[in-house]
Amino acid sequence: MIFSISIYNIRLSSSSYYYSSSFCSIAPIPYSKPKPKQLPLNRTFASLSDMDATSSPGLYPLHRCKTLHLVRHAQGIHNVAGEKDYDAYLSEELFDAHLTPLGWQQVDNLRKHVQETGLSKKIDLVIVSPLLRTMQTAVGVFGGEGYKNGIDVPPLMVADAGESHRPVISSLNCPPFVAVELCREHLGVHPCDRRKSISEYQPLFPAIDFSLIESDEDILWEAITREKNEEVAVRGMKFLNWLWTRKEKEIAIITHSGFLYHTLSAFGSDCHPSVKSEICKHFANCELRSVVIVDRSMMGSDPATTNYPGKIPSGLDLPSDVADEKPSEKGVDNDGIRSRNN
Repeated sequence: MIFSISIYNIRLSSSSYYYSSSFCSIAPIPYSKPKPKQLPLNRTFASLSDMDATSSPGLYPLHRCKTLHLVRHAQGIHNVAGEKDYDAYLSEELFDAHLTPLGWQQVDNLRKHVQETGLSKKIDLVIVSPLLRTMQTAVGVFGGEGYKNGIDVPPLMVADAGESHRPVISSLNCPPFVAVELCREHLGVHPCDRRKSISEYQPLFPAIDFSLIESDEDILWEAITREKNEEVAVRGMKFLNWLWTRKEKEIAIITHSGFLYHTLSAFGSDCHPSVKSEICKHFANCELRSVVIVDRSMMGSDPATTNYPGKIPSGLDLPSDVADEKPSEKGVDNDGIRSRNN
């Protein structure tokens, strides 16, 4: 798989700027339309073997690509306690940590962003780690507007779920939400990363689909054994491979810092170092990054929906380059001169 990173244009006051997270910098772009640069003719005759692999573009069939919108959950109570004292992560008081009031503000701001950019209308599926803080973030960002009584659809979140002090969040006009264990945070030792039973979550998040989770209780988390970084990375690759079993093309994934960092660190070695750095750096709370994954090993089976076969109606269509090859096959070169060997 290969990740493709986007660069976003941002309009600020009377100037136009672009933000490139590859270099973490803001640079002005003049309004005057730049003149197109002419490619030196001699460059077009260079050997392909001379091209730097990190600077050459990649090209793949569209139906073998998926767009992922990766989101780390908003600030949880464990983030605050752990930054003050790392040992706090061992506290049972942080079991299945919920969002802080500031975390909910972060959710509101990201929700505003995805609506203003039109991203919320493009999402085909929302995948969420089955912990309280990730589910609160997911429904807060990608959920529907205010819930109305009398509408016969289950809400994404009931009022005040997980000490949220929030009203009901509707599932109207929303993509499906699916809980998946593979994208959980580091497993073990830290109570904040242990989930409640699914039977406890379902009344709080009625419209989230928990059917892919095999055990009601959390059998993956162990009190004395912390999952190794390499094991998280392997689990992350299993998760990405599993995505190819889904038909959806544009997917939001709400997950955790450690899971994202160790999963993405496997990518970017064939890119420019700044792109590698962009892919692999840690996520901030409620940060969203959009990437593309490519199926280069035929794992997926999605048919091409935009390709068109051509020749309808059928007709003669011999390309000129093929026409050049045919006389050469008969002993005539491209100038119409018969080979001396014949």
